[in-house]
Amino acid sequence: MAKTQKKHVRSREALSEMPDWLRQKRCPHKQQYLSGKRIMPRNLTGRERLADLVDEVFLAYNSARLREGCQLFVDRMLEPDVTVGMSISGALTPAGLGCSSIIPLIKVGFVDWIVSTGANLYHDMHFALNYPVHAGSFKFDDTDLRDNDLVRIYDVLIPYSDGLMATDELLRDILIQSEFQKEMGTAELHYLLGKYCAEWERKNKLRDVSVLAAAFRAGVPCYTSSPGDSTIGMNIAGVELRGNKLRINPSIDVNESTSFVLAAKRGGGRSGVVLWGGGSPKNFMLQTEPQIQEVLRIKEFGQDFFLQVTDARPDTGGLSGATPSEAVSWGKIHPTKLPDAIVCYTDTTIAMPIFTHYALARHKPRKLRRLYDQREAMMKALAKEYFLHNKVDMLGERTGG
Repeated sequence: MAKTQKKHVRSREALSEMPDWLRQKRCPHKQQYLSGKRIMPRNLTGRERLADLVDEVFLAYNSARLREGCQLFVDRMLEPDVTVGMSISGALTPAGLGCSSIIPLIKVGFVDWIVSTGANLYHDMHFALNYPVHAGSFKFDDTDLRDNDLVRIYDVLIPYSDGLMATDELLRDILIQSEFQKEMGTAELHYLLGKYCAEWERKNKLRDVSVLAAAFRAGVPCYTSSPGDSTIGMNIAGVELRGNKLRINPSIDVNESTSFVLAAKRGGGRSGVVLWGGGSPKNFMLQTEPQIQEVLRIKEFGQDFFLQVTDARPDTGGLSGATPSEAVSWGKIHPTKLPDAIVCYTDTTIAMPIFTHYALARHKPRKLRRLYDQREAMMKALAKEYFLHNKVDMLGERTGG
């Protein structure tokens, strides 16, 4: 008897053995619900490739969310017409994530603009300067660490005098240079600092260890949502007491970042975000859409793609008011794009290297978008559309019509 005939006979036999109530039950959507991959992975051998492991073994719970996020990024978000923003929270560069993961994503064009805590960008400078950052233990005696001129970020150790203080001294010398004596946004500040970091890398015979240097070379603008909330901001404030003319204007950052999203949409493309952690960088990146819709009164509908890795919870307020469905209510995410919105509840330090490896293994490099070089043109386009929609003059008074 043919295989198909045997299969049908077995199906009829199984059906005949079912109770009447079960045989008569109508299940119109059953196969739709069971359309996902069947869970029966092969035994692991130790010879698997990481990307294959993600696809074949990350099948449930937050491993499945990470798999879905990796696949969304590679299959949808890296299409040529998508502008990708990335937010970075938590002490990731001291933990080595800048070197291992963020820089490779920048180099291959997988991230087009960044919002980071200032602390991440400050500690990034240690690597360009070849100052030591060491793995330690969260069990160390902090009083003894203080006596031995060391500071601790959980299980990461940084020398105080010949690490932090030495970085600060160089930073202050840079901030009083002529190119910094003006008002600017944080993208320009970090671009100028990135130029110095790239030179330090060269002098120290290092390669691709600084996020700021990589972003400088790739034309990836780096913003910080709280310019005063880091050692970079503290040193800016310090030299201001000496008469330094550098002034950071957050409004420049708000408008520039908003112009990137609007330009993506008006150019017939799409916009997506990858959010590592939450906090202020996440909110700053997502507020671009409410800025377009609510403040500038320009018709728009929200981000097309949303991927977040976080260990925060929405019910305590720790998720910064932006689970994907909640973000729809603010206009941050396009309401029809929720299937392309994924949250993975896990540790960034676990997820980011896996995510980066998967993306590099599964997708070829993209052409660098170099948004830093396009800021002026995109700002002009943003202003033009703002005045067109609102019919205001440069003084903010309503015009006729």
